Amino acid sequence: MRLFRTLLLAAAAACGLALPAMAAERAIIVLDGSGSMWAQIDGTARITIARETLDGVLATLPEDLELGFMTYGHREKGNCGDIELLVPPAPGTAEAISTAAAGINPTGMTPISDAVRLAAEELRYTEERATVILITDGLETCEVDPCELGSELEAAGIDFTTHVVGFGLSDEEGQQVACLAENTGGRYLPAGDADALTAALTQTVAEVAETEPEPQPQPATEPVAPEFNLQPQVVMSEAGERLPENAGHAWEVYAMTADGGRGEQVAWGYGDPFQKSLPAGDYIVFVQYGEVASEQRVTITEGKVAEPYFVLNAATVTLRAFAAEGEPVHEGAELTIAFEGGDSFGYGEKTFIVPAGEQRVTARVGKGEVSETFAVAAGEEVVKDLVAGVGRAVINAFYVPDMKVEDGGLAVTIYKAAKAIDGSREQVDYGYGPDTGYDLSPGEYVAVTRMGAAEVETPFTVSTGQMTEVAGTLNAGVAAISAPGASSITVFTGKPDLQGNREELAYAFDPQLQTTLVAGDYLVRVRYPDDTEKEVSFSVEAGQRAEIAVEPGGKAKS
Repeated sequence: MRLFRTLLLAAAAACGLALPAMAAERAIIVLDGSGSMWAQIDGTARITIARETLDGVLATLPEDLELGFMTYGHREKGNCGDIELLVPPAPGTAEAISTAAAGINPTGMTPISDAVRLAAEELRYTEERATVILITDGLETCEVDPCELGSELEAAGIDFTTHVVGFGLSDEEGQQVACLAENTGGRYLPAGDADALTAALTQTVAEVAETEPEPQPQPATEPVAPEFNLQPQVVMSEAGERLPENAGHAWEVYAMTADGGRGEQVAWGYGDPFQKSLPAGDYIVFVQYGEVASEQRVTITEGKVAEPYFVLNAATVTLRAFAAEGEPVHEGAELTIAFEGGDSFGYGEKTFIVPAGEQRVTARVGKGEVSETFAVAAGEEVVKDLVAGVGRAVINAFYVPDMKVEDGGLAVTIYKAAKAIDGSREQVDYGYGPDTGYDLSPGEYVAVTRMGAAEVETPFTVSTGQMTEVAGTLNAGVAAISAPGASSITVFTGKPDLQGNREELAYAFDPQLQTTLVAGDYLVRVRYPDDTEKEVSFSVEAGQRAEIAVEPGGKAKS
């Protein structure tokens, strides 16, 4: 044991850690056998380093130490149940463990929590002292919370401890598995290379072999100043749980002015825990979560920790908008939630943190709208599905049947079909381009589609949850007019009215003009920089392109 104790003390010194008094008698080493163990450190696979480290440490252990060996992820890909006890805990198992480790072929998942649970049960942790030593290079991948497992095992065990050796884990990754050790009174030891892994494994296995020493009287020490003297807590409701670390709440700390107001901002941050060390004095601490905020005056005293407790008296409301029953969430829907003192907005599906009390929620899908009023209590979580009950109209225009207008300049205006007493209609929506969809409340409508100077009205009906295809036929063609040297081109109807006037249909301050016209006869007037004019008659056939060339002093060509 002298050699073993020397090695133990050296390892502890290398880690910069004091060796605690432990009294476990039996243990199981759980070695990560997942596929990530083939990753390399300085050119050597992690699994190779782990095997060699085990061989070296096991060779120094006393023969009477009861030690077992378990692994996971070594036989099948994608199987969270791939966990195997290769060596049951017993005295003198060092050689058997080395042999078993040599045969591991890293392949699959990382079921950390289930492996530790099975190891604890093998050690009869509810009846005897037991220790599990986990060596892992990855995080839990099987949807079990290691932190909750640690608390569960600690509560049920007689004297149960888990030590976690994070092999090649980053600091952030290590924090996610450290709780498994901390919640059972164990420790988390990071190991970035072979030497660190040797020190960590030696230290944890050594604690299993050591017996608990007689307690020694502690020398009197000076009080240690707390690392942080401001540690606020925030909950949604009285007696509610603290907000999770990543909830998104924001903290701000201000020096208090002489009149009790906000002075200079001295600290800020997000999430929980929010911990700061501030000079003694008076401050205002402010927290914002969603649409709810609260602040308190806090006094920082030398040598003491201020822990102000914030109760937001808030609720969580998730709104989901649907065009009609049975359809997926409409991502473009506009959401509004109004509460005492304010309101907030979102789209499709959104979660709001709002003050407890009455809520007025509205969802708008296109031109359809639905609203509801309800009350929520502090700490309550509510999901509301809002169905606008609209249908969709997809509107197109055709020059002639089967000749669709593909031009983005197609203009669409939608009116309610019913006319007012003066013959006008109420405009409901408008848009541009072919194949545009319009979400409308059920009812009767008229679509006015216009391309150039051609226009057609098409009545249609909208039903909830249904798509209606609206097709208006313009009975039109395209006129392409060129007039070299012209300063302007104007197109008129072919025949004058009773007063001798012609209706102007299209114009351009350019020597070229292209427009869509209803089939029929027309007149084009061309003006030149010298103020001379020329008029040419032409015709347009439905579904055809008419090209008209106008030259000064010449005749029209078509």
